[in-house]
Amino acid sequence: MDADKNVRITEADFDIAGEHDALKARAVGAIVTFTGTVRGDDDDGTHVTALTLEHFPGMTEAEISSIIDTAKARWSLSAVTVIHRIGRLLPEDNIVFVGVAAAHREAAFAGASFIMDYLKTKAPFWKKAEDASGESWVAARASDDAAADRWDDAD
Repeated sequence: MDADKNVRITEADFDIAGEHDALKARAVGAIVTFTGTVRGDDDDGTHVTALTLEHFPGMTEAEISSIIDTAKARWSLSAVTVIHRIGRLLPEDNIVFVGVAAAHREAAFAGASFIMDYLKTKAPFWKKAEDASGESWVAARASDDAAADRWDDAD
């Protein structure tokens, strides 16, 4: 595995502070992290009782690795960690961690934002939401596509 690129797909929770410290050990000037969690209420006001995430093993890791490679080609990033959970998760559970280390904050912020936007639109994950009415697959959102598309117009 590339020491500057850490991709993990797991059912287990992750230690946010430990992941940050691992990036900090790279002796860089900036670290930006993002942690996504399960929302208890969906955008339409539906109370979500659980979210199940599925993926395509092998393909998922390869796509995330490719997203990181693209980010590292655009910005000077020292190290990147992406952890994405799968399985059945409850409200407030951690879903995703994106950590980016760079010499300067601009690259770290841009890299982390780019990676998260591309994870939402390009990584092969499927989400099934549970609520009082049953289960349903979560559809892709136009707002996520728009967020990823903005990078096509960026310098």
